[in-house]
Amino acid sequence: MKQKTGKFFGVGVGPGDPELISLKAVRILGSVHTIFAASSSKNSHSVAMRATRPHLPQGTPVIRLSFPMTSDRKVLKECWEQHAATIVEELEKGKDVAFITLGDPLTYSTYGYIAREVKKIAPYIEIETVPGIASYQAAAALVHLPLAEGEESLLVLSGSKGGEHLRRLGRQVDNIVMLKAYRHFQDIYSVLKEMNLAETTIGITCCGQPDEKIVTDIKEMVDKKPNYFTLLIVKNKKT
Repeated sequence: MKQKTGKFFGVGVGPGDPELISLKAVRILGSVHTIFAASSSKNSHSVAMRATRPHLPQGTPVIRLSFPMTSDRKVLKECWEQHAATIVEELEKGKDVAFITLGDPLTYSTYGYIAREVKKIAPYIEIETVPGIASYQAAAALVHLPLAEGEESLLVLSGSKGGEHLRRLGRQVDNIVMLKAYRHFQDIYSVLKEMNLAETTIGITCCGQPDEKIVTDIKEMVDKKPNYFTLLIVKNKKT
């Protein structure tokens, strides 16, 4: 008789503050056998792990999965497949495991790719996703700024390709959140200036982490290399 497989949990642990993790996430993290945490291929540091650590029973095994900082789809897919296979190996032993991720697991998260690959390898595995507070939600609370009110629209964008999507879609909405704004910040700033939105934009770096910072004049960030955890909240003047 085949051994019962474990259950795979994708757990959002919020923006980095251990107090912004849901009760359900804490319960699951306290019950699984193994925790998987993503880290950069350049180091083994995991902000998600730092936020999670206070809630883990002593001795819980933690396996760090290294992900390359690249946009090469082929390299990334090979990495997702490899890590998914590692996770399935644990699940096949009958162990429940959790993959932790900053923010929400289904919003610009590596978890979505991993979960798909796990399902391809082992379609019989049960998967449960536990939502988390997204960084931009915590950032809005930090600066006391409503993301949308009444009939207003809200657009969430990735800034990984600079201001390209902002220029194309920004005039059609009332409020904009731009994540991953660090890499091409100068281009993003130029587009915001072009659209007369720079003055109604607030920058937040490392939200929910010990070194979080609010930048009300984002021009200050142009000549500096913004932190990896940089996001922008943009209020369209027409509102």
